[in-house]
Amino acid sequence: MEMTGFTEEQLTVREAIRKVCAGFPEEYWAKADEEQKYPHDFHAALAKDGWIGIALPEDIGGGGLGISEATMMLHTISESGAGMAGAQSIHANVYATQPISHFGTEEQRKEMLPPLLTGKARTCFGVTEPNAGLDTLSLSTTARREGDSYVISGQKIWTSSAQVATTMVLLARTTPLNDVQKRSDGLSLFFIPFNKDANGIELKKIKKMGSRAIDANEVFFDEYRVPANCLIGKEGQGFKIVLHGMNAERCLLSGEALGLGYATLKRAANYARERKVFGRPIGQNQAIQHPLAAAYMQLESAKLATYHAARLYDASRKDSSITQHAVGVAANSAKYCAAEAAYTACERSVMAHGGMGYASEYHVERYLRECFIPRIAPVSREMIMSYVAEKVLDLPRSY
Repeated sequence: MEMTGFTEEQLTVREAIRKVCAGFPEEYWAKADEEQKYPHDFHAALAKDGWIGIALPEDIGGGGLGISEATMMLHTISESGAGMAGAQSIHANVYATQPISHFGTEEQRKEMLPPLLTGKARTCFGVTEPNAGLDTLSLSTTARREGDSYVISGQKIWTSSAQVATTMVLLARTTPLNDVQKRSDGLSLFFIPFNKDANGIELKKIKKMGSRAIDANEVFFDEYRVPANCLIGKEGQGFKIVLHGMNAERCLLSGEALGLGYATLKRAANYARERKVFGRPIGQNQAIQHPLAAAYMQLESAKLATYHAARLYDASRKDSSITQHAVGVAANSAKYCAAEAAYTACERSVMAHGGMGYASEYHVERYLRECFIPRIAPVSREMIMSYVAEKVLDLPRSY
């Protein structure tokens, strides 16, 4: 990957993270994937060096850097051979904490966030629901105020790392949909204790195609009681608050997709140089060269979109002329471009390996299985195109 144009901070982050990742080679991640074993030691290594709080303020023990540097961190983790699984081991702890940092009270920030930075606590993100999908405003999980508590009932799905999490960033409805003027009202954001042994909470692990080292779950709440001070910001304003974290997530996921694409392309190029058929390297054939070269150029284009979006996100904190609309368009566009570029690189890398691309020892099949994650989550390609058509091109809403 061409590194020209990055800031000194981004390059410093990249070098430091590469040193951490050097202790966790591709074989480590292949084994974790095969055994569906959570990479606790990798998470601990990052926590030990203070990387989990990279984008949180220094006054609570964070690194004081931005989403631009955090994107580089996750990009580098993914590119090291860890892929989406390695990045996802800390993914939610980076982006899901952004709304708490920005909208929580001083007391909440200092109580809730430091344990995540040291690795003593972990969090997961509870938004998606089986009957709502991408229609977030239709979610039906409720949080009912009772005295000094909220009582939560409902279901979440595709909640990553819930098996190891001790807390959850939860979006729930506090006012019935029929009682609000706007569909985006009546949702509230909570940072809740996630006690899996308590009454009223149940988890069901989802068997999945890729990134199998990181658990994905259905979470069931049945009158699960949490303290009222778990509410972040004002009641009913949760959707507006959570959007702050969603744009950050799109930047981070774009970086992860880029890392996956560059990693698999490097393997394909190495194989094409070494593999000889008919007396010469297969990489000498344009039928091998051109698809890989085109995939590289797609990744480079997506890289520009990704780090542009991350820069906008960071700059918008201090520059009021940068609207959330501009950040949203940039973040969604980057996520689309990076996901598609990663898929192209992964598919072509498998094909360049021929039959050996189907063998686990070359790792490219693992990368191909994982590259569907950024194409699907947290928002589909089709929804991004609909968003851009409506919000940028001023076309009629299609859904």
